[in-house]
Amino acid sequence: MAANTKTSRKVARYAVPVAVAGVAAATVAMVPAFANAGGPDLPRMTAQQLIEKVAASDVEQLSGTAKISTDLGLPKIASGLLGGGGVTGGSANPEDKVAQLANGTHTLRVAADGEDRQKLTFLDGKDEYSLIHNGDDVWGYDSKSNEVFHEKASPSDQRAGKGKEHKTGDRMNASPQKLAEEILAAAGPTTDVSVGETAQVAGRDAYQLVLKPKQAGSTVGSVQIAVDAKNGVPLRVQLLSAQGGKPIVDAGFTKVDFAKPSADTFAFTPPKGAKVTEGVDGHGKGDKDGAFKALESFPGLDGLAGGPGGKGDVKVLGEGWATIARIDSGAGKSLKDLENDKNAPKEAKQFLDSLGDKVNGSFGEGRVMSTRLFNVLVTDDGKVYVGAVTKDTLVKAADANK
Repeated sequence: MAANTKTSRKVARYAVPVAVAGVAAATVAMVPAFANAGGPDLPRMTAQQLIEKVAASDVEQLSGTAKISTDLGLPKIASGLLGGGGVTGGSANPEDKVAQLANGTHTLRVAADGEDRQKLTFLDGKDEYSLIHNGDDVWGYDSKSNEVFHEKASPSDQRAGKGKEHKTGDRMNASPQKLAEEILAAAGPTTDVSVGETAQVAGRDAYQLVLKPKQAGSTVGSVQIAVDAKNGVPLRVQLLSAQGGKPIVDAGFTKVDFAKPSADTFAFTPPKGAKVTEGVDGHGKGDKDGAFKALESFPGLDGLAGGPGGKGDVKVLGEGWATIARIDSGAGKSLKDLENDKNAPKEAKQFLDSLGDKVNGSFGEGRVMSTRLFNVLVTDDGKVYVGAVTKDTLVKAADANK
């Protein structure tokens, strides 16, 4: 389809570039909306028309409240690491706070005024954590610990015209709108797209775009995106399991206003006495050992992860919804070594117990940690297979790529 005439910047901002829309045009089921089944009575619209509506939306200003609920079915030990009990307290680093949205239910206040000003406030009782992007500054503030994180574009980035490309700012994607944009951008030939029942979200009439995997073996049943019937802004995203039950992820506005927020909404000055930590340019880039840091944090597991000297080689297997990452840790220990080590710390044993079922195949032996979305196979020779696919699919991939 043609790009919006207002500039390609807006199309890119809404993460539905022309290339993606072209693929969607070839794969989308041109199916009108189903019977309303109690939803608002709206004019019929095809999936292609609805994608075009999202791409053409020129809404740049909004404010409101959103709720994000995530139920991955994580083992208790992993759930504790993500800190589902709240997002305030401790470090003000945005990476730590956004990661905690992967567990439990959280309420956020959201505000946006174009590309240069956004604000997310994570509400946790009387305490709050705010992530603010205002021009060339990104701030994170934790009211409970009175800690501040600040990141600014480096002079070299500013001279190169990259002053707005903040690594931290780019992570301000916890709103339903941003989640939907990323999902639509990733839709391709492995996805069936249709229009489902109409709905009301945050008091506004909405169409629902439904994305389903074409491939067998995915843990994802469908993704449902509620799109504002008037302005094309995504209002809610639901990720549903292939096994049924409540949504794995349910992120949606409970209240939304498309008026321009006041300028002081995005103003921030560190409170008196607050500890301020400056971000480091390029932090996290090229850190090939990052995938193993969580594993290495468990006493006794540094050898299993391969440690800082591990190869950390990653190979992508398959495509679309059936994509699997194979990580060769270059481990110095095997699972059996750890299981038989009488001197291994109890934390290491607890981690092994959380991995769950033992499996075997032509690849050898291993253990599988299962969640409602991702499954992880750790083989005895130190390879890790991970993807939003079933346990059987992981075992088949390990057999074929041993």
